[in-house]
Amino acid sequence: MWPSVSSAPPRLVVVGIPGNRRVGLFQDAVRAAGLPASRTVSWLDVLGGDVSFLSGETVRIDSPGEDAEVDRLLRGVDDPTRVEGSARWYARFTAAVRDVARAAAASGARMLSDPRDVAVLFDKRICHGVLDSAGVPVPDSPTSGPSAGPVRGWSDVRALMADHRMPRVFVKPAHGSSASGVVALETAGPGRIRATTSVERDGEGRLFNSLRVRRCTTEREVAALIDALAPDGLHIERWLPKASQRGRAADLRVVVVAGRATHAVVRTSRHPMTNLHLGGARGDLGRARVAMEAAGGSWDAALAVCERAAACFPRTLCVGVDLLPATGWRRFAVGEVNAFGDLLPRLTGLPGSGSEGLDTYGAQIAAVLDRARNDRVIDAP
Repeated sequence: MWPSVSSAPPRLVVVGIPGNRRVGLFQDAVRAAGLPASRTVSWLDVLGGDVSFLSGETVRIDSPGEDAEVDRLLRGVDDPTRVEGSARWYARFTAAVRDVARAAAASGARMLSDPRDVAVLFDKRICHGVLDSAGVPVPDSPTSGPSAGPVRGWSDVRALMADHRMPRVFVKPAHGSSASGVVALETAGPGRIRATTSVERDGEGRLFNSLRVRRCTTEREVAALIDALAPDGLHIERWLPKASQRGRAADLRVVVVAGRATHAVVRTSRHPMTNLHLGGARGDLGRARVAMEAAGGSWDAALAVCERAAACFPRTLCVGVDLLPATGWRRFAVGEVNAFGDLLPRLTGLPGSGSEGLDTYGAQIAAVLDRARNDRVIDAP
């Protein structure tokens, strides 16, 4: 339930990295809406125990990424390209989000994200289970649900793949983001194996993220990689054959604001991971919609899947849904739901979404203003 507000426009606060592009784009949208500039609270201050809000403020939580010192405090490693430490990052980050929420509640400020939702969104195993329980189509997974046990290393991964008849899987760090540590794994009988990943190991066995996607083709190398990733927790899911566009694997990032799909972009790649920083490229959304209709599917049905996924997190204003179209563009599954999946610069809203002409940040501000107006109508005598 949103607390009632006065007739004054909302006073926005963003918890983020000062000077970061995310904060800058949000500030641009605030100004475009004719609102006073939002106040920025640094993640460094939050992690140092210095966080407070004023009554009537509306608090947006943004990503703590792209700051080496913040990453060091959260992850416990000195190099921000390191993969290890994601379990420590998760524990410290979710604790910091709870601190923000407590400070907001103590002052009468309102939150645009809920700490319980954030905790689920940043654990792929739990999030997958929540989506599955709600009837949202997701890839099969042996690591989500009440009966799932920990994945201790390569031997567990091999056993789960065999037991669940999954010759092709994605192995993901449970608390990773931006494809950090993700391994696309294929097996075809004894001794035949291929892993595609952006992770590199140095001579001391430490793991680093790279912008170069590479392949491992020996079980010894793959086993060493999985064993090094396992201590932070692993999520395994069936590798679904994706639809293609112009010969490249394709999926979609769909932003859902206040329960409504407002923005979408097609991502294509020659690799299993379509993340744009790994060589992926934006595809043609119009072509994708035509392909869906030609296959007997429906663009509206695809967006409805994303809205059902977002509905699992009703206390969070905005999420980014990774929608996986199956070969042929007729069926869909949700790969992930992202708490900070709205960084899509210069992308305007979908026709009929109510966010035409607005970027993802403008759509969120419009939703905040709409809720404030509804609150005033409810509170009116």
